[in-house]
Order: sequence, then C-alpha cells, then structure tokens
Amino acid sequence: MKRTMPLLFVAGLLALGALSARLEAQSISGLWDASVVVNGGIEIPFRFEIAGSGKSIRGSFFNGDEKVTSTTGSFENGALILSFDEYGTKVEATFKDGRLDGQYSRGTRGAPYPFQAKRFAPAPVGDAPIPAIAGLWNVQVGKSSKGEEAWQLIVRQSGAEASAAILRVDGDTGTLTGTYRDGKFVLSHFSGARPLRLELTPGSDGTLSVVQNKDNPFTAVRADQARAKGLPQPSDPSRFTSVKDPTEPFRFSFPDLSGRVVSNTDEKFRGKVVIVSISGSWCPNCHDEAPFLGELYKKYRSRGLEIVSLSFEEEAQLKNPVRLRAFMKRYGIEYTVLIPGEPKELAERVPQGVNLSSFPTTFFIGRDGRVRAVHAGFPGKASGEFHTQAKEESTATVERLLAESAQASSSK
Repeated sequence: MKRTMPLLFVAGLLALGALSARLEAQSISGLWDASVVVNGGIEIPFRFEIAGSGKSIRGSFFNGDEKVTSTTGSFENGALILSFDEYGTKVEATFKDGRLDGQYSRGTRGAPYPFQAKRFAPAPVGDAPIPAIAGLWNVQVGKSSKGEEAWQLIVRQSGAEASAAILRVDGDTGTLTGTYRDGKFVLSHFSGARPLRLELTPGSDGTLSVVQNKDNPFTAVRADQARAKGLPQPSDPSRFTSVKDPTEPFRFSFPDLSGRVVSNTDEKFRGKVVIVSISGSWCPNCHDEAPFLGELYKKYRSRGLEIVSLSFEEEAQLKNPVRLRAFMKRYGIEYTVLIPGEPKELAERVPQGVNLSSFPTTFFIGRDGRVRAVHAGFPGKASGEFHTQAKEESTATVERLLAESAQASSSK
C-alpha cells in the first residue's frame, strides 16, 4: 500500500501534465496574422487579436490604435464563434494545426468572406533604401462615382513601416498599415468593414502610383505641388451637398424603432437647433460619426440641441432592425433614430437634398427650421487633422446656431 500511493500520485501528475499540455495547445489567445478574401479573389491581410477562453473569449479587429471588439464569443471543441452585433457579422472558424480557417459571415450585407489566420510573426525587413512618402498627397481620380476629381491621401511612416488613409467626400478608408518591400508599400485594412488593400509605388518623378485592390492605378502628387500646378482639388464637404430651397423648412416624418411616427413639426423640435444625420448601421463612416454626435448631444442638449438620425437600412433589417439596435447600444445613442427606408430610397425620402449621395451627410438646422449648413461625409480618426477640423467646425456651427435667438417658426 505504501508503494502504491506514490505510483498513483505520479500517474496523477502525469495525467494533469498531459491535460495541461492539451489545454495549452488549444489556447488561441494572442495576436494573429489574418486575412479575408473579397471581390472574388482579393486577399486582404490584417492584424487580429484574441483574448480569453471558452465562452468568455473575444476577438478584436484594429483600426489604427482603435480596437473593434466582438460583442460575444465562444471557443469550444476547436470551434471559434465571434459575434460583432453592431455590424451584424460573425467570425466562424475551426482551429486546427495552429491555424484558424472559416468565414466572416456578413449577415444581411451579402455573401461571407473566406477567413483564415495564423500566429503573428514580425515581417522581415530588408536592407534596401526606403523612400520617404510621409505627408499629404492629392490623388487624381478623374471622376469618381460621386463626381469627385481628387481624394486626399494621408501617409505616416516610420522606416519600412507605414500607415495611410484615403479621405473621400463621404469619409475615409480607416487606417491601412503595412511595410515596404519589393519597391512598393503594401498596406491593408479590415476592421469588420471596408476591406481594402493598397499598393503605393514611388515614382522617379516624385509621384506615387496608387492601386486599390486590383483596380487601375491612380497618380498621387504631393498636395502642395498639386495646388501649385493647378490640378483638380478634393471636393469641399461643406459645399458638396445643399438643399433645393434654403428658405423652406427641412421636413421629415418617419417611424422610430417602436413604429411611432416622428416629424419635424413635433413640439420636441420647435424652436430648437436640430442636426439631421443621414446614416445607416451598415455604413463604416457612420460608425465613425456616431460617437461624436453622442458627445454633441450630451454637451448641448440642455441648451436646445436635438439630433435626429435618419437610418437607411437594407430590406432584411427593416423587417427586424437587430443590427441598428446593437449599433445604438454600442455607441450609447440617446438622440432620436428614425428609419425612412432602404439606402436606394434616399433621394425619394429626402427630396429637398441636392447632390445628396454620401453616407453620412449632416444637415444643421436653425431654430427657425431652415437648413443653415450641410456637411457631406465624416472623416474618422484615421484622417488625423481633418477629423479634428471637422469636429471643431461642426461644434462651432452648433454653438453659432444655439446663440441665435429662439423663435418658433410658424412654417415648421
């Protein structure tokens, strides 16, 4: 008996050790080099982080320094499920031989993206000379789908590492990151939305060749040189959209999430400064704008500011707007949210708008009910000083309108 006990004890220790080794092998916490495949074959690499275990596991995308973390998650028997409720999406993957393979389910937004990931490994850095491309660039695009002739390209660089964002009239791409290799900078981005691969190739004449995914290249010129040469400039978001008759009150009348119709003529808005934001929970730049609108509402509500989000959602979400509810919860939205219809119905539902094509677009309405300013798009944190400037200008507009004498317009 005296000899049996130690043997059993040793056997138990060995069993615990084996179990511990198996559990360790099953741990997937840490950084991963992940990718999704979009548009029929374009691979978009990105950094991904997993933390926790079991039913408390979470996964995070990155948008520069910002994390987009899953709402819920589970990892059981090698199966990983991560839900991002505010996007209405899921990562569904199987862990095997140190890799994750599966799909990124996009819910009502379309077919899933193939997803795979392997443990993070630092990218090798060569010893070839690295060109300096940091700064602000003007990307000549001819005519975009929104009629723009140029975009902003904002580049930051530290040696072979670079990050960038393209700023269009409707907002930016988010922060793309990557390195210099084989004569070009290869950058990419995926934060649960707006997947993009960007190749920036320096030219001998000081320009950059800009290739998005596998599209035809654009030429980028340093911003100051573009101005000096008289090249087309990026569209001014404060002049891009207007209204047909600025003397008319801005009208809306749509249901909220409970089905109650809310109109501009309601007592709640009489004599108030009102921001009307054209939005949608599917829209990445609307995710960028929502926290700022929330800040404005908390700061100025007591002084007479109201905010109304007109959230255009696809048909499946109109029937059951679970993603919009999660969007509102994620950003702590306390202002009014209405559902006018599908994105394709924007012009029909907001007929007063002229050149209204950007999600988001923000209308600033004075106490008399009339539109006093319009701003197309919203530059996120990836846009740096443009983000700061947009917030400062919007805040100044709100303060100016609030300072005007309160009066209820009989025409509202």
